Amino acid sequence: MPETDMNLVSGISAFEAKEFAKAFKFLSPLAETGNDQAQYRLAVMYQNGLGHVRNDMMALKWMRAAAEQGNSLAQHGLGFMYLQGECTPKDEKQAAEWFRRAAEQGLAGSQMTLGMLYEQGIGVEKNEAEAKKWYEKAQQNS
Repeated sequence: MPETDMNLVSGISAFEAKEFAKAFKFLSPLAETGNDQAQYRLAVMYQNGLGHVRNDMMALKWMRAAAEQGNSLAQHGLGFMYLQGECTPKDEKQAAEWFRRAAEQGLAGSQMTLGMLYEQGIGVEKNEAEAKKWYEKAQQNS
């Protein structure tokens, strides 16, 4: 197994074991070289102050980098950042767009959230039929 793959496995294992300082050491170089899984986990660590001081700017940077590469969990995370105004100014239209991208990849949580946005008219035009469609997809995928 190549060293970068070993470092990714080690970093993810450390992250899941809540050994965040160790995870940070393995994942930082991989994030810098464009690995979306490493970027997503770094974003979570920065966002929540895990293993180091909370840093909203770095959390947003890494969440966006992973999301733009198509990482559905990062797209969902970025959607929440925009929806809640966490790490970035609140922007409901941006939130809806990122939830849509993750929902289209089959992420049930994003499908459910997108349904709610359509049901309530948050960041999108209120649309009962569209809300129902996303709720049904979420049920199929959960």
